[in-house]
Amino acid sequence: MSIQLYDTTLRDGAQREGISFSVEDKVKIARKLDELGIHFIEGGWPGSNPKDTEFFRRMQSISLSNSILVAFGSTRRKNIRAEDDPNIRALLETKLKVVTLVGKGSAEHVTRIFKTSLAQNLAMIADSVRYLKSKGLTVFFDAEHFFDGYKIDAQYALRTIETAAEAGAECLVLCDTNGGSMPDEIAAIVAAVRGQGSGTSPHPVPLTTDPRQPIPVGIHAHNDMELAVANTLAAVRAGATHVQGTINGYGERCGNANLCSILPALRLKMGIDCVNSEQLARLAEISRYVSEIANQAPFPHLPYVGASAFGHKAGMHIAAMAKTEESYQHIDPSLVGNRSRILVSELSGVSTILYKAKEYGLGFAAPTPQARGILKQVKYLENQGFKYDDAEASFELLLHRAQPDYRPPFELVDFMVVVEKHRRSPTSQESRVKGRGTPDSRLQTPDEEGTLSEAMVKVKVGEDIYHTAAEGSGPVNALDQALRKALLQFYPDLAVVKLIDFKVRILEESRGTEARVRVLIESSDGQQQWSTVGSSTNIIEASWISLADSLEYWLLKKGLRKLG
Repeated sequence: MSIQLYDTTLRDGAQREGISFSVEDKVKIARKLDELGIHFIEGGWPGSNPKDTEFFRRMQSISLSNSILVAFGSTRRKNIRAEDDPNIRALLETKLKVVTLVGKGSAEHVTRIFKTSLAQNLAMIADSVRYLKSKGLTVFFDAEHFFDGYKIDAQYALRTIETAAEAGAECLVLCDTNGGSMPDEIAAIVAAVRGQGSGTSPHPVPLTTDPRQPIPVGIHAHNDMELAVANTLAAVRAGATHVQGTINGYGERCGNANLCSILPALRLKMGIDCVNSEQLARLAEISRYVSEIANQAPFPHLPYVGASAFGHKAGMHIAAMAKTEESYQHIDPSLVGNRSRILVSELSGVSTILYKAKEYGLGFAAPTPQARGILKQVKYLENQGFKYDDAEASFELLLHRAQPDYRPPFELVDFMVVVEKHRRSPTSQESRVKGRGTPDSRLQTPDEEGTLSEAMVKVKVGEDIYHTAAEGSGPVNALDQALRKALLQFYPDLAVVKLIDFKVRILEESRGTEARVRVLIESSDGQQQWSTVGSSTNIIEASWISLADSLEYWLLKKGLRKLG
């Protein structure tokens, strides 16, 4: 079975709340989709906005290796010829060879939304497809609201796609536009469209006079019931051979069918070679890349590609995983470019400690008292507010610190943070009337209020102690600056480490300002990222613990030693 993969991230995906792709963003994503082996990339709606028009102009000079770029538009308007319709002309101006036309597949939408006759809608479909075909283009027809329309008036819904087929459309895409259909409904209606309907689909309309060369039927599903992927796979089972979706399921409302779930399901579960093994192994990377371009935080619990997709936390699961990874994983994560993660928490058993120690090259031969002691410490610290499944760097440090020969690259002797509130009075120039030079209290600049944070730290490196101070935009920033100022004297390479995320979680909210807090810090050296955790009833101390772990972890991994 051959499947056409059609990506609409650059159009439908861009309709997600909070996403706005620049032209450069769209070019970058198109290149990545090409690397993934997507057959058709829908670039946008030319003529609807200057950005999409510019994108198609830019893409005229860019070659794609695996993909064909597609322009999207609608059928002609109801009282105008196809050749005179600005939207149709804009499609031709892209100079692309493939276009997708959307038209109404629901009688109710034709009469209530378009405010025209059922016959006029069919004419709009036929005229538009036929005109674009006369210009040498390949035309895909998206039948909007097709499944809902079929449930109300099956004969008319089928007539819309039959009209498109008769006019020359090369693919008929059935759209579950409102995302309200169930998988069994999708399968039955797709079967009916292909002329293979049963008693539940009484009026199937053949779409070709040659059964040996049927016109491909496609599926375009929305995710309003969390069924877009299931509906897409049901459609494929029923004979659809053209699959539309978006990376990470981006799209309006609840999103579109997620190609990051559909691709591995097709290849690994259904045996359909829609992409090759090397392309599939890049799926997790491309998922993260698109989320970065879209300025969306990667969702860790996405199937197949999420950071938590193969994360294991329960002690019983981990004990089984240590014997065979297939015990709690439905596929090998590397097939989609992901990896297994064993998470440490209060739910862990000693097998978790042994597994992680082996992963970090600190293996214990058996459940030794040392391993049990580490487990006891983890459970105690998690009860105090630490959380290691989100801060693997801190846990790795905990393991290293349990080794008898471990020597930390630095030790805190003490620290102090001072926060001072100050007020700045306006200058004489600021308190004068503009252009006239006379005082006027109504136009004075109000006194500016602010805070000044200063941190003083005393750090021991080997036998040397360095005492320094620094100011910052807040107490944590001041601590960071002071600590770096001290350590850079001994470890100048530490300058590449940057704090990129800082999260504070209040625990035991009922205790108000006495509550314990958890601080998670994510850091990066430009090549890798890692997370650390601190917890205390004092937010400054919790921040210090997490911050110090972040820098110690990097020094440990780089094997750096004190200068001199």
